[in-house]
Amino acid sequence: MPLNQTHNYQKIQTVLEYIQEKYTAQPSLEELAKVVNLSPAHFQRLFSEWVGTSPKKFLQYTTLKHAKRLLKHQQLTLFDATNQLGLSPPSRLHDLFVQIEGMKPAEYKQGGSGLTITYQFATSPFGEVLVANTEKGICTLVFIEAQQTALDKLRQQFPNANLIAQSTPMQMDALALFEPMQQTLKPLRLHLKGSKFQINVWQALLTIPMGSLISYGKIASIIEHPKAARAVGTAIGQNPVAYLIPCHRVIQSSGLLGGYMCGV
Repeated sequence: MPLNQTHNYQKIQTVLEYIQEKYTAQPSLEELAKVVNLSPAHFQRLFSEWVGTSPKKFLQYTTLKHAKRLLKHQQLTLFDATNQLGLSPPSRLHDLFVQIEGMKPAEYKQGGSGLTITYQFATSPFGEVLVANTEKGICTLVFIEAQQTALDKLRQQFPNANLIAQSTPMQMDALALFEPMQQTLKPLRLHLKGSKFQINVWQALLTIPMGSLISYGKIASIIEHPKAARAVGTAIGQNPVAYLIPCHRVIQSSGLLGGYMCGV
């Protein structure tokens, strides 16, 4: 490994160890950059190149891991877990779980019972789309050929939910991502229905840098199931939010395009 690459590796290793030790303090980007004497902008680029995700997202994953341990194994209350994790107020811990965990097991098993899902049909540079959301986030975005067929599939996915044809600000924020000159994009929250394995695959897809490609096998390694490339392909083919979760950046190791939920 070239000397400068070795030097960069050591910097990133130092930061990763620092995050593991100081995650309860929720260190800022500036604080992490200072640990290795880099500017925040330079550090952000270097960290993303080596780790495959942003410092903020890695800190969230680290915090989530410890949050699960505190809540499950130590039987702490939400308030006590919040204090130990350095998250304040308690709603911040709730937001962290909602962003990463997707739908609750009960919502998943009961076919969306108790959920109200609003939806609309809209145009995009890639054709007509159906976009839908719950009160928590976008749950569906698919490219379609026939509106009724797409709506029937949505009902099959959430057979017990209350479906309402209605445009919402959340849907418009998602559709804004199709506008290349849009300068006021807002963060999106995705409320996804899927198994733990599927959620892990979809989370991994979000770490792929824009404009980059990756293989199914690499995604399998990222989620620590190196022999599950075929299962990864199946999960990618079931991605419920096309384009927002970039399954189109995954190709076969041979360089060929694979199968995607909305087609090749």
